[in-house]
Amino acid sequence: MIRRRDRPRCTWRFRFIAVHVLLAVWLLRLRIRARGVEHVPRHGGAVLAFNHNGHFDLILTMVPVYRQLGRSCRFLAVRELWDSRGFAMVAWLADAIPVDRARPGAPAVPGVPGHRPASVAVEALRDGDLVAVAPEGRISWSFELRELRTGAVRMAQQAGVPLVPSVNWGAQRISTTGHGFRWRAAVGLPVELRFGPPIEVGPDDDVEVVTRQLEAQMRRLLDEAQRDYPDGAPRGAWWVPARLGGGAPPL
Repeated sequence: MIRRRDRPRCTWRFRFIAVHVLLAVWLLRLRIRARGVEHVPRHGGAVLAFNHNGHFDLILTMVPVYRQLGRSCRFLAVRELWDSRGFAMVAWLADAIPVDRARPGAPAVPGVPGHRPASVAVEALRDGDLVAVAPEGRISWSFELRELRTGAVRMAQQAGVPLVPSVNWGAQRISTTGHGFRWRAAVGLPVELRFGPPIEVGPDDDVEVVTRQLEAQMRRLLDEAQRDYPDGAPRGAWWVPARLGGGAPPL
């Protein structure tokens, strides 16, 4: 029998989001194939690092995590997105953590001095939550993995939780910067997801060294996802990296 504190943490608000996401996935007939979900802890805090290619990569990354593990997830997002009523509602339901890129030290919660994004995330991790972070910081227009920042590793180190690398490929075709959502174009698209073995971050580990280790794992997973992608890499396609003969701008 699973003890109450060992059950997967999933709030009613996140379940509300999940139901609508799964409905959208069904309506679009998205072909999501995930490998390595077993590397995500069933319970307890963990940092989930994902590559940032488009507007729906985090949402689609969480689909198999919710389906197979029943886990909810908090995430960090730029504060500007809270200006959109639609996103603000989703952020409230997911208990997202706002980050002000122009003022990194600004409070994560308006009107609460000292309530910083990193400290909120670390507190959530220690409390047993799964926290998703895009270490690249911004959407990669080249669809290549950009150099990672150290924030994800620092959070895992401070909270004493594992760091799980993950990548998605194909989600950028649904919607990304410069290419908005189009229903007909999105129907039936394949999306490849990969999750790698957790990285344990010791209290004395060099965060730069571990970040490069995380980056190497994510590059390997991304290469694997691209190689196994059902639609291949059509030459000149806007969503394919220049390195593979596509039309995306070089990194």
